[in-house]
Amino acid sequence: MTRIALIHALSHSVAPINEAFARDWPEAVRMNLLDDSLSADLARNGRGLDAAMHERFQRLAQYAVDTGAQGILFTCSAFGPCIEAVAARHAPLPVLKPNEAMIEEAVQGQQGALGLISSFAPTLQSMPPEFPAGIELVPALADGAMDALNRGDTATHDRLVVEQARVLAARGCTRIALAQFSMARARAACEAATGLPVLTTVDSAVRALQRRLGVRLG
Repeated sequence: MTRIALIHALSHSVAPINEAFARDWPEAVRMNLLDDSLSADLARNGRGLDAAMHERFQRLAQYAVDTGAQGILFTCSAFGPCIEAVAARHAPLPVLKPNEAMIEEAVQGQQGALGLISSFAPTLQSMPPEFPAGIELVPALADGAMDALNRGDTATHDRLVVEQARVLAARGCTRIALAQFSMARARAACEAATGLPVLTTVDSAVRALQRRLGVRLG
């Protein structure tokens, strides 16, 4: 059986990706590693993705590899350079950033501006450079959505995300991407509110891991 390590910086990311695996790749053996201090430390320390943060990611990845993981998926989108360093160290083991599969799907054969909604402000600095040159990207912060989710107010979380989706639609975006795994729950509401296709990271990531590991897509 294929063993996949899912490494989380937010507890809210755990359920969406596990649900996607259970639905689309139930044969995969999943292990979940959660360090919910990563995002909080990044937000408050003012040092960005420094050497200490890089070392934390290397340690998490090495633990996953030591347990026999054949692929690693990181599920928090604000740590791209740290994940890239892990991927370089452990190549050719598949190590995926949370957004790379969705980004690939977002740019294939598409035209017009792509709206990118995040509920975590640092993501809007770290994620745009992951897109290829030439993509017209319109970022938007669902301010307060993460706080609402943290206190269990899912309705407010979804409302704040949908509000930004409407703003992006009004600005002429042709499709919308939701940056956090925890935001996948708002996809249907965003589609209903805007009439636009809405991409999430969750399903794309599962498909990408299957391809990288040579698993037949169901």
